[in-house]
Amino acid sequence: MRLMKETAPAAPADPAADPVADLAADLAAARPVRSGPPLAPGADRYLALDLANSDLAFPGSRDVDLLGTPESAREWLVTRELAPAETVLYDVCAGRLRALRDAVRALLSARVEDAVAPADAVRAVNDALTSAPSAALLHWDDVHGPYRAQAHPIDQIVNHAIAVLAADAADLLTAPDAARLTPCGATPCRRFLVRTHASRQWCSTRCGDRVRAARAYARRTRGTAD
Repeated sequence: MRLMKETAPAAPADPAADPVADLAADLAAARPVRSGPPLAPGADRYLALDLANSDLAFPGSRDVDLLGTPESAREWLVTRELAPAETVLYDVCAGRLRALRDAVRALLSARVEDAVAPADAVRAVNDALTSAPSAALLHWDDVHGPYRAQAHPIDQIVNHAIAVLAADAADLLTAPDAARLTPCGATPCRRFLVRTHASRQWCSTRCGDRVRAARAYARRTRGTAD
């Protein structure tokens, strides 16, 4: 007589399992970690504000430029999902990003001060807006004559990133949020933020704590002197 092999009953499905949530968690884990300190208010919604804040100043005359080298600029682009991880940048590419940052900072300052924006800064952003061609460009030289060719792959990546950042800057400057732009009030910080409430003056808890500590020290010093 043949013995029948018993089959263990299948384990019941875990009612708490959520494949959609699991996928979201996997994607979040795979997302590159942003370089730099915690974002200033508004920089989570405006990449252009994040760009403007990529030149950092800390107490003790310590400056950190997140776009200061080709490698740090590459990391900044990759962690903002503006370039693939395998991207290689050169000095000229990092320089173009820094130049756009200078233009964006000039425009943010003009908006905050309710002043006329520098014409060269407006021109730089407009040039960047059109820096990503959608078709092969026309070239003409003595060897080949007229011909069409796509931009170099690295140029395409940088042009696309610059165009995205410039468009975001234009969106920010013309949005209602622009009325709530302000520079951080903590010296020597030079970051901008979009105020979350009327009394907000600092881009981070750390900057606010530093200002409050300095004020408390000044009061104690005055009390001792008296």
